[in-house]
Amino acid sequence: MAYGDPGRPADEISAAMLEALFTRSPVALHLLDPDLRVVRLSTAATGMRETSPDELAGRPVRDVYRMVEDNDLETALREVLETGAPLWQRLVRACVRAEPPEERCFEATAMRLEGADGQVLGLAVTALDVTERERGRARARVLDAVRRRVGRTLDPVVTGEELVEALVPEFADIAVVEVVDSVVRGDEPPPAPLPPGTPLMRTAFRSGRTHPPQAHPVGDVRRLPGPTPFTQALTDLRPRVVPLRPRAPWMPADPPRADAMHSSDSHTLLVVPLALRDAALGLVSLYRTDKSPPFDAGDRRLAVELAAHAALCVDNARRFIREHTVAATVHRQLLPRRPESHASLETAYLSLTGADPGAWYDTIALSGGRTALVVGDVSGWGLNAAATMGQLRTVLRSLSAFDLSADELLARLHDTAAQLAFERANLPLGDPLRREALTADCVYAVHDPLTGTCVAAAAGDLAPVVIRPDHTVDVPDVPAGPPLGMAEDAPFATVEFEVPAGSVLVFTSDPRVTAHLADSSRALRSAPDYADRPLQELCDAVVYALPKDLAAGDAAVIVARTRSLPPDAFACWRLDHDSAAVGTARALAGEQLGAWGVDDETAYNTQLIVSELVTNAVLYGDPPLELRLIHDRTLTCEVSDAGRAAPHLRHARSADEGGRGLFIAARLAQAWGVRYTATGKTVWTEQSVTDAP
Repeated sequence: MAYGDPGRPADEISAAMLEALFTRSPVALHLLDPDLRVVRLSTAATGMRETSPDELAGRPVRDVYRMVEDNDLETALREVLETGAPLWQRLVRACVRAEPPEERCFEATAMRLEGADGQVLGLAVTALDVTERERGRARARVLDAVRRRVGRTLDPVVTGEELVEALVPEFADIAVVEVVDSVVRGDEPPPAPLPPGTPLMRTAFRSGRTHPPQAHPVGDVRRLPGPTPFTQALTDLRPRVVPLRPRAPWMPADPPRADAMHSSDSHTLLVVPLALRDAALGLVSLYRTDKSPPFDAGDRRLAVELAAHAALCVDNARRFIREHTVAATVHRQLLPRRPESHASLETAYLSLTGADPGAWYDTIALSGGRTALVVGDVSGWGLNAAATMGQLRTVLRSLSAFDLSADELLARLHDTAAQLAFERANLPLGDPLRREALTADCVYAVHDPLTGTCVAAAAGDLAPVVIRPDHTVDVPDVPAGPPLGMAEDAPFATVEFEVPAGSVLVFTSDPRVTAHLADSSRALRSAPDYADRPLQELCDAVVYALPKDLAAGDAAVIVARTRSLPPDAFACWRLDHDSAAVGTARALAGEQLGAWGVDDETAYNTQLIVSELVTNAVLYGDPPLELRLIHDRTLTCEVSDAGRAAPHLRHARSADEGGRGLFIAARLAQAWGVRYTATGKTVWTEQSVTDAP
C-alpha cells in the first residue's frame, strides 16, 4: 500500500527522494557502474572531497579514494557485484584533499543495484564520516593502555619507559619523558614555577623510526634553556600545542631540540607538564611527524589526563624511593659495619642486594674464645622492618651476654618478638601497620674452637652450609623452630656438628640460597687454595654461583672460616676437690702466665682471681673441678665444676671473714659471668692482655 498524494505517481516521488538524498543528505552517497567507475556523487561526498562532481564522474573508485592503508575495499565491492550480498559498515581510512591533506575515517556500506530484468546496474555506496568517533575510540584505547601498563613498578625511570611505549605510535610519533632530577632520587618535587636552572633527567624516549634523531640521550641530566614551550609549561603547569612549521622564534634558545625536531620532520608539538598538587615533577613532550594529523583540543585534553596518571605514578615511585632510602640508611646504621676480629674465626658479611631492611647479620664474641654467628630476617618492608630488626638485634646481643644456650636464647628472643607483635596488633584501627603480622626467622650458632664444634638453633627453616677442608659439603639438620613472634609456642632445639679448622660456614637468611649452595657449591670448594682464599673472594663466589631465576630476594649472608687456637694459647688442668687445689691452681697459673710473658701486674691479678674462683668451687661446687686459661684477644680464666648452684656477687660486711671472693674477681676483671652446660657450670673472667716488655 502506498501512502501520500494519490494524484502523484510513485516514480515521481521516488525520483524526488533520490534527488534529496544526493543534494541535501549529510550521508555521502555514491553510484558506481559495474566497472566501479563513479556515475554520481552526493553533495556530502563532494564536500568531503572538496572536488566538483563533474571532475570525479567516470573515474575509477581507486582513483577517487586515496586509501591510507590497503584494506582491499575494491575487492570487497566486486564481491558485492558478484554475489549480491551487501557490504555493511566497512571501516576505511582515506586521505581528503586539503591543505595539508587530512586523513579521515569512513564507515562504508555497499548494495548492488539491479534492473527490472535482473541485470546488474552497479553499486550504491554510502560513506559516513566517523573520524571523530574513531578518534574518540583511539583515545579511549590509549587511555586504557596507559592506565593498565604505566605504574606497574615503583621506579620513576621505568614509569617513563612504560608511558612512551603506550603512546607510540598509537597517539604520537615521538614521545619524550623528562623528570626533575631530585624527584628521581626521592626528594620532594619543587613547587611551580620551577626555578630556572633546575636539572631534569631524560628518563624515556621512543620513536616510530628505526634510527630517530635525539636532542639528548636517555639518562642525560640537563638544565632547560629558555624561554621555550618546555620552560613555560613548567612555569604555569599548562599544556601547549605548538606548531613547528614554520620555524618558531623560540627555537634558537634550544638548538639541540630544534635540530632534532627538524631532522625528525615533526610538524606539531604537544608539551604537557607532569604536575601534582601544584608541584612540578617533569615534562612529557609528544610530537607528530610526516602525514600524521596535528594535535587538536581533544588530544590536548587526553594528554592532560595521561600526564596526571603518569605524575601520580612517578610520585608514588618517588615516595617509595624516599622511604627505601630512609629505611636503607637506618638499616645500615643498625648493622655492624665490619666483622669483629676473632682469633678462631674469620668472618665476612654480604647482602645480596641490600634491598631488604629486615635482614640482619652479626657476629658476637663470647667467653672462652667462642663466637656466636647470627643471621635473621624480619617480615615486612620499609622503615618498620628496619626498626624491628634493630630491636631484635639489640635484644639478642643483650641476651648473648648471659651465656645462654642457643635454644634458650631463641626462646627469650621469641618472647620479645611476641610482645612486639602484641603491641603492633593493638595499634589504633587506622594504623596500616596493625594489619602487618610481625614474624622473624633467625639462626643462632656458637662456634667453639677448643672443641672444634658448632651448636646451632633456628627459628624458622634456616641452616648453615658447611664446607669442610676435605671439600665435602653438608647442611646440618638444624631443628626448625617456630618463627619469632608467632602465637605458636613450640620449644626450640639445638644440634651440634663438627667444624674442623679450615672449614667454611655460610649462613643465609633465605633458605633458597642455602639449598642452592648446598646442591651446587663448586664455586666455594673447587679452588686448590680453598682454605686460604680471601673471604671476600668467597663472598663473590657465592654471588656468582646464584642463578638469576632463583628469586632469592635480598638475603643477608655470613661467610666464616674456622681456625683452631694454637696449642700454646690455652692450658687446662684437672684439680682435686679439696683445699689443696687452691695452691696448686695458683702455682699452675703462675707458671703458665710466665711462659706467655704476661706482665707482673696482670699475672698477680690473675693468680688472685684463680684463687678466689677455685675456693668458691671447692666450697660450693661438686667435683670434678677444672681450671682453664686462654691467651687470646683477652686473658680468660675459667673454673668449671659439676654443681648447679648459681654463684652471686656479695658485698660482705667488715666483720665477715668470707664472702668477698667473687666481688674481688669482678673488680680485678673487665668482665665475668657464669655459663651453664649439660654437666654443670663454668665461672669465667676476662682481662685485657699486656705482655711483659
